This record gives sequence, C-alpha cells and structure tokens, in this order.
Amino acid sequence: MGLILEELAGGGSVGVAQIAAKLGVSTASIRRDLQLLEKQHLLSRTHGGAVANSTAYELPLRYRSGRHREEKRRIAAAAAARVGDDVASVGLTGGTTTTEVARRLADRQGLTVVTNALNIAAELAVRPDIKLIVTGGAARSESYELVGPLAETTLEGINLDLAIVGVDGITRAGGLTTHHDIEAHTNRVLISRARRVIVVADGSKVGRLAFSRICDVASIDELITDAAAPAPELRRLADAGVVITSV
Repeated sequence: MGLILEELAGGGSVGVAQIAAKLGVSTASIRRDLQLLEKQHLLSRTHGGAVANSTAYELPLRYRSGRHREEKRRIAAAAAARVGDDVASVGLTGGTTTTEVARRLADRQGLTVVTNALNIAAELAVRPDIKLIVTGGAARSESYELVGPLAETTLEGINLDLAIVGVDGITRAGGLTTHHDIEAHTNRVLISRARRVIVVADGSKVGRLAFSRICDVASIDELITDAAAPAPELRRLADAGVVITSV
C-alpha cells in the first residue's frame, strides 16, 4: 500500500490497472487496498482509481524509491519468490528494497513477519492473513527503524526461517555495512536468529563500504542484486560461498 500512497503523493491520483501492473498483482487486490486506505482517510476512491486526500504521506528520504526504482522492484520480486511453503517466518530490516519485498508478501496466508521498520509494519498491520511482530526500540526518524537494546531483546527471543536484509554496502572484505552503528548492531542480532539470510541490494551497493559493519559475508547465504553490480566484487563474494542472483 505504500506504493499507492507514494504515487498519490507524487501525482495526486492513481489508477487501479496502473498500480496492479507495477506490482504484478491482481486489480482485485489493489481495490481491497484502496478500500482499506479510504477507511484510514488517506485517499478517496474514484471510478477506476483514487485521488489523494489533504493528509500528506511523506516517507523519509531513505524510503522514497528514487534511483534504481525498477531494479529494486525486480530484486524484491526475486526475494519474495524465495518465501515458499517451507518458510513460516520472515524477518525484514528497514530499507527501500525490503519495503518492496514486504509489499509482495502482503497477500501471503499464514506467514509470520518480524520487522523493526515502522513503515513496513504500518503496511502489513492491516493484512489479516499476516501475523506481524514488531520489535520495540528507539525510533530513528531518518529511517523509520526501531533500534537498540529493546529491539534486540525482542529479536533474541525468536527464531526465523528466513531473514531478508537491506544494506548500504557489501564487499567480501568488509562484509555487510550500513551508515548507523546502532542500526548495524540491531540488524546483526536479527541475522543471527535466522536459519537462512538473503541480502537484497541494488548494484550501486555492491563494492561499497559504509561506516558500520553489520556482519561478515560468511553469515549470509545469498545476494540478490542487478546487472549494474561490479563483476569483480561479485566473483569475490561467490568465492566466499555467497550465492549470487542477478535480476
């Protein structure tokens, strides 16, 4: 539903067919989303779509699709496809690409989603077939993420089948990195609670080293990225045992 609100914020109106095509879901699903958003007074439905209400919907800069928008959607679709019948619980960190993953999981039945991202939680909270668990923690206004000891205490008490993680950088030598030190520690705890870990990162993040180390690449199983990722770094990651998927 976040995509619907983003489109409304940018253009003032959306069409059901347009949004359904972008997300690869049925028009019936989009109409249900519009109905829920109208109940929350975030839009007004029209014939074939919706128009924005006066209430502004503004995500932090980090969560606006912006650059690499289509690549992130392809990456998210590939990651969501990994959530098969054998996956009962998924952990999602914050980030633009993980937000796209959440949107593709919204119609799954019987799935438990654990997240420390407030915007992901807001989108999934209205989904009756999703069991949603949100960590506690201190909210970062820059990213809508809950971090710190309270978040980590929640995560330490659970076990996850799969964690899907967004990063600001990934290299073989430097591992997974992000810009904020407390966020890095919280993400590290989430990763430690998962049987399988997938990193979702557009090509601009591959080969980049951000300020705070989350973990080394030995802690992850797969990287899903796009064709813009530098081939030499991908080879180094593959040599370290990471499965590389380029979409």
